[in-house]
Amino acid sequence: MLGSQIRQTFLEFYQQRGHVILPSASLIPEDPTVLLTIAGMLPFKPIFLGQRPAPAPRATTAQKCIRTNDIENVGRTARHHTFFEMLGNFSFGDYFKAEAIAWAWELVTEVYGLPGDRLVVSVFREDDDAFQLWHDLVGIPAHRICRMGEADNFWAAGPTGPCGPCSEIYYDFKPEQGDSHIDLEDDSRFLEIYNLVFMEMNRDSQGVLTPLAKQNIDTGLGLERLAQVLQKVPNNYETDLIFPIIERTAALAGVDYRRLEPEKQVSLKVIGDHVRAGMHLISDGVIPSNVGRGYVLRRLLRRVIYHGQLLGIGEPFLTEVVEVAIQLSEQAYPQVRSKADTIKLEMDREEHQFLKTLERGRKLFSEVALPGQTVFSGKEAFKLQDTYGFPLELTQEMAAQAGMTVDLQAFEQEMEQQRQRSREAQTTIDVTDQGSLHELALQVGMTEFWGYDHLQTTAEVVALWRQGERVERVQAGDGVQVVLNRTPFYGESGGQVGDRGYLLGPETVVRIEDVQKESGLFVHLGRVERGSLGVGDTVTAQVDQACRRRAKANHTATHLLQAALKQIVDPNISQAGSLVAFDRLRFDFYCSRPVSPEELQQIEQTINGWIFEAHGTQVLELPLAEAKARGAVAMFGEKYGEVVRVVDVPGVSMELCGGTHVSNTAEIGLFKIVSETGIAAGIRRIEAVAGPAALDYFNEREAVVRELAAQFKVKPQELPERIRSLQAELKAAQKQVQELSHKLALSQAIQLLTQAEPLGDMRVLIGDLGSSDADSLKTAAEYLLSKLGAGVVILGSAPAEDKVALVAALSPEAQKAGLHAGKLIGEIAKLTGGGGGGRPNLAQAGGRDPQKLPEALAAARRKVQELLGS
Repeated sequence: MLGSQIRQTFLEFYQQRGHVILPSASLIPEDPTVLLTIAGMLPFKPIFLGQRPAPAPRATTAQKCIRTNDIENVGRTARHHTFFEMLGNFSFGDYFKAEAIAWAWELVTEVYGLPGDRLVVSVFREDDDAFQLWHDLVGIPAHRICRMGEADNFWAAGPTGPCGPCSEIYYDFKPEQGDSHIDLEDDSRFLEIYNLVFMEMNRDSQGVLTPLAKQNIDTGLGLERLAQVLQKVPNNYETDLIFPIIERTAALAGVDYRRLEPEKQVSLKVIGDHVRAGMHLISDGVIPSNVGRGYVLRRLLRRVIYHGQLLGIGEPFLTEVVEVAIQLSEQAYPQVRSKADTIKLEMDREEHQFLKTLERGRKLFSEVALPGQTVFSGKEAFKLQDTYGFPLELTQEMAAQAGMTVDLQAFEQEMEQQRQRSREAQTTIDVTDQGSLHELALQVGMTEFWGYDHLQTTAEVVALWRQGERVERVQAGDGVQVVLNRTPFYGESGGQVGDRGYLLGPETVVRIEDVQKESGLFVHLGRVERGSLGVGDTVTAQVDQACRRRAKANHTATHLLQAALKQIVDPNISQAGSLVAFDRLRFDFYCSRPVSPEELQQIEQTINGWIFEAHGTQVLELPLAEAKARGAVAMFGEKYGEVVRVVDVPGVSMELCGGTHVSNTAEIGLFKIVSETGIAAGIRRIEAVAGPAALDYFNEREAVVRELAAQFKVKPQELPERIRSLQAELKAAQKQVQELSHKLALSQAIQLLTQAEPLGDMRVLIGDLGSSDADSLKTAAEYLLSKLGAGVVILGSAPAEDKVALVAALSPEAQKAGLHAGKLIGEIAKLTGGGGGGRPNLAQAGGRDPQKLPEALAAARRKVQELLGS
């Protein structure tokens, strides 16, 4: 039975029993706390928890899943994968154990035709109901029903959430060994093919189990595993779901899978598995990057490329291999064909980029790995990853190929040191001790935020800190942190900075420069400018309206920017971070290529068009599920409650957002992109200005243009031509200076010829050419060597107060005698506080201490004499 037939048969079997066939959910889960879809039940988690109504009482799916926790076992065992399909049937409070067990047995024995005497089942040790159903209802002998512990037969999607006892069906590959000792952990004999989870409990963060409102069924049958059994092949990789990918790869490598040694077969299996995973991840909107899902994808693709190299595939091959994967999947998942161009583009781009990294990493690895070495330095492995982008797992694989292991303890020490440096480098604002804030929140309750509708309100001071110490009163001149019972001040979150303004009393003025949120409390950071402030005082909290207007304009403009990027550049673009300040906005987004100047211009025009069209904005509070159903954009990593705030610019943008926004796009006034840059692999950044900040931006540049026009005595519109003219004149002058410098250096070099010293059969010339630049020095050295014939020329100069230039030129005879220009000049340059190197016959170096030049040249003379044996 083909893999596609196994999948369709499963879905139709349960459709005939009242189940609605639902499409596979995306590998990018709705749950923002989960990185990837790891199980068939994950899309239904809110339903099991009673947070969302079920689409039907019964459902069945073929769900795409990704797991990377066992990535090192992929290809080395018969059935470990990163990407796999989970066939599942689900009951949302409808049927329970009896029906699930009876149908599962009917499906595997009568429909798929597996012999009952080659099946063994397991149950949770305390689940007597399941034991009796398998024994009495199905008729399985008691000795073929194994009671298992919680670690094996109590299933949960994570440390918290819906869970319950489970029962599994195993296929027996070696029935001839008999039933006297059934060990289900013997995976060479037994293969778990179907898991029935009786989802009836919920586990909280303390580990406490409470019954769910309804008893549910959640099952998972591994498509790849059942295909192995039904197709009678030794492992999942040789099924028709994966093997065509392996065959195509083997053809590109010029090898025969069946005749390969096991290690080479592993490489082909890794490629077969990871290419499927990469294809589906890109199809669902993931692009390679160094963070989150993008890193998972990058790691998978780079392992594919590396294993292709191990097989001897010297050219890019991913696009050819993934076409086979697309053909295998497009019937069940049509989107992979519609996204084929994007899939191939991203894979091809990542492949070309990583091939360069791989070449550099291999070279560095070979330079560090010594013959006979059994442990590869963890420090060097970290350097390969941190400095050169060479992943640890590939270093481990290369080390294994060379008969070595990597010192992971030393690697982790280096990693921790880097984390510490990163923490120390962060600039943070002292928002007091989080523990004391948490305690305060428990005592007085969370701060009421009035700032969406009010910029001023009266409030009571509930706590004060001065220099990190909690106090009862502060005086004029004190830096202070203030917690109020209510506030109109926006606390920094969602990328938007905290408000500025004042706290005012009869005799008191406190300037507020920032507001932070922690444990539900708004902490106002500022300084007492007049009077004093004490706990229990009543103040007027007043937000700086001009600053708030600027923040609102920039925040709404950020939403418009994301909408324009999705419309013009790529609909799969997603946010990686943002900053909404009073004077600018910054938007980071996942994108594997730079945004072109033409696209940036189009983005600007589109956003300004939306501004001039004066779209009204709507702020709604909706259940999370409804907001997502309407198409609201959420940011991965953000935690959302059951009810969310939605900022909607109808027909343009809809996002989950807690920030402050304009009521009409016309209030933004104007939008201008300032820059577009890459900040990390797969992550781009756009900086822009909007509203009053845009006017400031244009005024500043107009002032610069006026000043330049006055300096050059031309009209503003004539500036470009005048600058081009001056650049041409400068270039000609620089060329003339360089020519004169070369002539001067040659003139000085000719005078040095008389200083050449005989050394055996060769002549050595070492000298100082004053202030000649590096290019002139090189020209002079080559000229002098041509005049000397067999010999050595080493020249130095000091072209600036803090700069030394050095060059070494060697004849073939000098090289045969054991001299190497690059090594020689690099060693000499260290004496001047620099370094360098180059080819064996010609090399240049630099330094920072001209006073050391005579000493360096003297050392060069001694070194040459030593190496030439005189």
